[in-house]
Amino acid sequence: MGFKKTIGKWGLRLGGWTTVNETPEGLGNAVCIVAPHTAIADFLVGLCYYWYYDMKFKVMIKIEFFKYPGLGWLLKKLGGIPVNRGHQNHLVEQMVDMFSQNKDTHLIICPEGTRKAVKHWKKGFYVIAQGANVPIILGFIDYKKKYCGIERIFYPTGDYEKDLAEIWDYYKDVKAKHPEGFNLDEQYRKPNEQK
Repeated sequence: MGFKKTIGKWGLRLGGWTTVNETPEGLGNAVCIVAPHTAIADFLVGLCYYWYYDMKFKVMIKIEFFKYPGLGWLLKKLGGIPVNRGHQNHLVEQMVDMFSQNKDTHLIICPEGTRKAVKHWKKGFYVIAQGANVPIILGFIDYKKKYCGIERIFYPTGDYEKDLAEIWDYYKDVKAKHPEGFNLDEQYRKPNEQK
């Protein structure tokens, strides 16, 4: 067992986590959204998970964090990609290019965009998946059940609101570390029903 796999295994075990990995063999590149995201601990759980299952991943991180001496190097070693979120079009192109240079890699995105409660998710994960022609993995971290992983692969139809409602419905019963920071009540889960 490799070093990272061992760290991942013991990190999950010490945290009391039960995991599931139903990623189909030969899936290839994919965008992996992870929700809920209300704590820094989510990153550590996700890191242990990916190391344990020996899956390749990249994660977008604000470019500002890479400016600190030594931290930028560490973040890149951990799969971090420096991004400027203020340039949406360039960001999509950057991620599509990243996929063209990597195989069997998951781009991990927290679509809430922040650890605070939000009413709407950022659309970037969907646009990137469509632009790169890759599926969306629905990753989850449920702190109440101490259960995390991948159970479903979602293929975008091109109808964003319809797809988003279905994705939100998948996450409606997942419990965040800080529940007050995860807001998927009925009025936001079904945007097509809003007048």
